[in-house]
Amino acid sequence: MIEYGKNVAGENARIFDPVTLGFPSRENLKKTDFTGTTIGKNAVIRSGTILYCDVAIGDDFQTGHNVMIREKTTIGNRVSVGTGTVIEGHTVIGSDVSIQSMVFIPTDTQIGDHVFIGPNAVLTNDRYPPTRIGGLRGPVIKKGAAIGANTTILPGVCIGEGALVAAGSVVTRDVPDHMLAIGSPARLRQLPSVMKDDA
Repeated sequence: MIEYGKNVAGENARIFDPVTLGFPSRENLKKTDFTGTTIGKNAVIRSGTILYCDVAIGDDFQTGHNVMIREKTTIGNRVSVGTGTVIEGHTVIGSDVSIQSMVFIPTDTQIGDHVFIGPNAVLTNDRYPPTRIGGLRGPVIKKGAAIGANTTILPGVCIGEGALVAAGSVVTRDVPDHMLAIGSPARLRQLPSVMKDDA
């Protein structure tokens, strides 16, 4: 294990080499005395994972292989992050969240509790790259929402509580609570009745 700064791992944490904890952000590159990564108890951190400084993670966290989580990210309890996923900095993730493999989550994203994000989903935060006109605004994914595989969510879009984004969709506008977004560009539909019964 490679460590930078001051890191804390809770009891029963299992960390498999090679893992990097507390990797310095740009402002900490020339420092040695800075806050590294804080991880709660019962974590499983698999090989290839890089966790930056100022990352705070709750209990029962686990990663697949080759995960990167950038600085100033806060993650709740019982969160799973799949292999090859990148979470950029300044992001907030709630508890009981499942992020599958190869997901990209940009800076300034907010993800609520009980969210599912399928493999290869791409969230974006720059509406007019590379100009950054209008600034960077990550998506907001509210409690209980589910994002299907291979979806793309545009900057600043809000996915409502309990909403579902179908696999392969491109979401260009907000999705209200308990609605289905499907297609490219995504159209809004009522959730199937079987899903409403489970909600």
